[in-house]
Amino acid sequence: MVQKVESFVLGKWIGPGEGARSIAHAITGDVIAEAGNDGLDYTGMIDYAISKGGLALRSMSFHQRADMLKKLALHLNEQKEKLYEISFATGATAMDHMVDVDGGIGTLFVYASKGKKELPDTDVIIDGEREQFGKTGVFLGQHVYTSKPGVAVHINAFNFPVWGMLEKIAPSLLAGIPSIVKPATVSCYVTETCVRLMNESGVLPEGAVQLVTGGLGNTLDLLTCQDIVTFTGSAETARHLRNSGSLMLNGVPFSSEQDSLNASILGPDAVPGTPEFDLFVKEVTREMTVKSGQKCTAIRRILTPQDQVASVIEALSARLEKTSVGDPRVEGVRMGALVSQEQRKDVLAKAELISCEAEKVFGGQDGFSPIGADIEKGAFVAPTLYCCADPDNATAVHETEAFGPVSTVMGYRDLNHAIALANRGQGSLVASVITHSPDVARAVIVGSGPFHGRLYFNDRDSMSESTGHGAPMPHMVHGGPGRAGGGEELGGIRGVKHFMQRTAVQGGPAVLNTL
Repeated sequence: MVQKVESFVLGKWIGPGEGARSIAHAITGDVIAEAGNDGLDYTGMIDYAISKGGLALRSMSFHQRADMLKKLALHLNEQKEKLYEISFATGATAMDHMVDVDGGIGTLFVYASKGKKELPDTDVIIDGEREQFGKTGVFLGQHVYTSKPGVAVHINAFNFPVWGMLEKIAPSLLAGIPSIVKPATVSCYVTETCVRLMNESGVLPEGAVQLVTGGLGNTLDLLTCQDIVTFTGSAETARHLRNSGSLMLNGVPFSSEQDSLNASILGPDAVPGTPEFDLFVKEVTREMTVKSGQKCTAIRRILTPQDQVASVIEALSARLEKTSVGDPRVEGVRMGALVSQEQRKDVLAKAELISCEAEKVFGGQDGFSPIGADIEKGAFVAPTLYCCADPDNATAVHETEAFGPVSTVMGYRDLNHAIALANRGQGSLVASVITHSPDVARAVIVGSGPFHGRLYFNDRDSMSESTGHGAPMPHMVHGGPGRAGGGEELGGIRGVKHFMQRTAVQGGPAVLNTL
């Protein structure tokens, strides 16, 4: 039976309309759902969010909104098996479900906790100390954050249908601004299930969250300076949205988190036989295979000392060889399929471009046979490792991202060379360094920090509690410069302030005391 994926707008569920798109099962290739509705009342949708959801949220204090998030998280946590079950159709494994579903629910819990502990039980955030302009202190200045009377439009990528939504609505709801969520069509049926569960909780005010599982129509043209647009996905789509005349004309804040060519550096001290070398191989393998490499934070470029290239390739190949790929419901399968045949074609085409500058040293589609599945019907791509012998004169390996289980090893001469190669990506969400040397770490922070939204260091001392190269934590900022989009989200309470207006208030003590 083909599921009719619905949108939730104006307090009602609305089924697909004309021109609905078919969605195929990532493993079997069978059509399992239809989604799309370009005939929604977009003006009414925005008015509803502002007049219903916005008013209700802004009538609450930060502590009350935090309590709301906690109740929502508790409800979803009790029902998460339903999200696990439906997520198998996206090609994800049980471990992948935890990254998406548990990661999203965990973000709600974090913002609930931070809202209660770090924000006042009122509706205004005081920013910094008061400024005194005269000798007697009868005229002062104070920066404050207040809630915008608008709506946040969240446009999400296909790879995290649950986390992608929850990591955006958690800070925006805490800020007092309602959300309109637009998931990628190919996995929107998972997001729809999550929104249904959220509605069942009875926790959210009417109009606080709406879901569009089709096109956004002219929604962006209707936004004003009191609204905000957040985006996660490809650079091409981001450019299209960013250049929207209405967004620019109306001064609508736009935050973009784009796929990037993230790098991982094996420190010169991390030679074979050290805990750091083994940790590096484990981290790279995990980032190549979790979500079948469909992560905006996955490791695409593997930077290793020149004399360790052969050792790294050998160790990675041995570990990847043990990664069983196939139907995620089959016991023992560690990696599933890509989300769609369209995505599979794109990844293989990008891998072909990389092969013009790099030699394939492991994997590939030749002879590849997924466990318990048909390679022709399922969207499977085998873990594939390349080696670029001349990264200085290469271009594609620093500019082309195969958004799947594909990565490239490159040798560096010294640490400065490694930093230069990492920076060739022209901006990434994350770069990692596996080293036991504080001096190496500091050199990378100073030399490469401006090119990356997050720097992740790990060694024998921190590995027991480390969160992983590819895991954006809600406590820390997620985003990056240049190719990564130039945006920023999460980061604890910083993420809440992105959805509010900072205003300089000047006046006498009596005025400021009211805050």
